[in-house]
Amino acid sequence: MSTHQLSAAERAALKPSEARALFRTGFSAPTAGFSAGYAQANLLIVPRNLAFEVLLFAQRNPKSCPVLGVLDAGETTGELLVGGDIRSDVPKYVVYENGVKVDEPLDLFEHWREDLVTFMVGCSFTFETALMEHGIGMAHIDQGVNVPMYQTNVRSNAAGSLGGPMVVSMRPIPASQVADAVRITSRYPAVHGAPVHIGNPQEIGIADLASPDYGDPVSLPEGTIPVFWACGVTPQAAVMESRPALAIGHAPGHMLITDARDSHYQMP
Repeated sequence: MSTHQLSAAERAALKPSEARALFRTGFSAPTAGFSAGYAQANLLIVPRNLAFEVLLFAQRNPKSCPVLGVLDAGETTGELLVGGDIRSDVPKYVVYENGVKVDEPLDLFEHWREDLVTFMVGCSFTFETALMEHGIGMAHIDQGVNVPMYQTNVRSNAAGSLGGPMVVSMRPIPASQVADAVRITSRYPAVHGAPVHIGNPQEIGIADLASPDYGDPVSLPEGTIPVFWACGVTPQAAVMESRPALAIGHAPGHMLITDARDSHYQMP
């Protein structure tokens, strides 16, 4: 199935359970713009013997790794995906062995083990509806591509064997609306909150905005400034650098759509 078989309005109108059911059939697409009003989550799935280090890594890096929920070893569903299945309800996954990507499956049944622990980490797609409701356009949605993500020269705080660079997502924001974007997103600390950098990408080690490490490049409309938010792909960057025997994540931009409302994570 192609994402072009669903209009933007149809993607936005899907209930989370309907979107997850669609992905379960093999439909695969970046999830920006799906199920408006509902939170999306990054995934990191690891064997039980690595779970404490992941939890400690998240605690030490709350901007990039805000944990929304954790499934116990072997669990495949929970309150963030009622009636769902973590093994099939994400549009695309990434499987790493010794830090190397070995597969990008549409489900995890072949790779699933009863000792696997699932971490659901906040995603900046969650606050995009609030930005758009305030008249701040999202270039990746408007251009029909995945959000661009970049590895930076900012080091995450290591935890045990896990360490690596911070990953950021980028959205071009009109100069006159940058202050509004900061104010709006700062009210969502559970999904990365305020930007970590505004303006010159070279200052955080990004050489070329046209060559993202994950996702797709976007054109920067005239009068916009690149704004960077911490990204939940950061744990996967740590996996690639630290090389545990097995780890599983979502394919960047292909998120778990949860049953939690965006407003649940909004601070007053």
